[in-house]
Amino acid sequence: MGVKVVNFGCRINWFETALIGQVWGSDASRGNTIVFNTCAVTAEAERQCLQAVRKARRENPAAQIVITGCASQINPAFAELGQVVTNQDKRKFFNIENALLSGFADRHRAFVEVQQGCDHGCTYCIVPLVRGRGVSVDPAHIVKQVRGLVDKGFKEVVVSGIDIASYHGGISGLVEKILREVPDLPRLRLSSLDPMGIDDRLVELFASYPALMPHLHLSAQSGDDLVLKRMGRRHTYADVLERAMALRRVRPDLVLGADFITGFPIETDQSFENTLDLVRRADIALLHVFPYSVRPQTRAAKMPQVPVAIRKERAKVLRALGDEKRLALKRGMVGKRASILLESGGRGYTEHYVDVGGLQGYPENSIIDSILTERILGI
Repeated sequence: MGVKVVNFGCRINWFETALIGQVWGSDASRGNTIVFNTCAVTAEAERQCLQAVRKARRENPAAQIVITGCASQINPAFAELGQVVTNQDKRKFFNIENALLSGFADRHRAFVEVQQGCDHGCTYCIVPLVRGRGVSVDPAHIVKQVRGLVDKGFKEVVVSGIDIASYHGGISGLVEKILREVPDLPRLRLSSLDPMGIDDRLVELFASYPALMPHLHLSAQSGDDLVLKRMGRRHTYADVLERAMALRRVRPDLVLGADFITGFPIETDQSFENTLDLVRRADIALLHVFPYSVRPQTRAAKMPQVPVAIRKERAKVLRALGDEKRLALKRGMVGKRASILLESGGRGYTEHYVDVGGLQGYPENSIIDSILTERILGI
């Protein structure tokens, strides 16, 4: 059977999983081994990971099972199913400390890890407990990794981390270094970004480098200042709005996405209205919405809770607004020319991270210019 590596969770997990498969999994002498890289961002994610490991143990009783990642750090049930490797020991155990990733199976966008861990301690988040304090990857190693991926034919690289806004020296400096030292990189994109990571220099880079894609996904979480304070976030409603306006002054076509949590402890009807208002005023078109999920061992778990039904209802309302904003964005793109990175099945993403389809006949991993139609946009 050889080594099989199963991934759950974030882009950092995808990057790590690809490295483990490339370096550790390439050793045929390891025999029948299954590696799970788990996720604990929500209780549901943790449950799904545990379910998958249990199923693998039932179906492959002779297999060696190795379990790493965030869920395995907090749930002792994993230790009964296989060998647990901590996040802190992961790189040494799998011999990936200084490895360079050569590619991603079945993917045409490459994720590059620039940072691990987090120092901010949001009250709802368990990441600092399971990932540890923030550690940044050496910029020279990052540039070498990006250079290698471009040489392998990747057309788009996504700067990824647990909190890329906390990259030492500032994320804008790293982005500028990548753009300057790998000038033939066609497309550079940033993964989820704390709004406080958007400094004046990053805004200037969006104005100066066409390769920096006109799209940002913000870790906004709420549009209410009191809720944000209780979450332990560093930004306010006004911060998000001001940064959205600054970016669009230099890149008018820039598209914003954002993560939002509904029903966080103490969130009132008015608090939620403030979130809806922020989405409208900042023109956030690509939403990821999550009803608040209680994570044991976090400060928010001890706060007065909003009923689950209200959390879910608010998520439904916010997702509906997100659907409206996404549809309006797509309708506004009809008849315009777009640069599309094609993936499989004639599908791909524009420079604004809008999904498109119906483009059969073009080779995968190619960038094409196309006039967008309703059919291509799927509306």
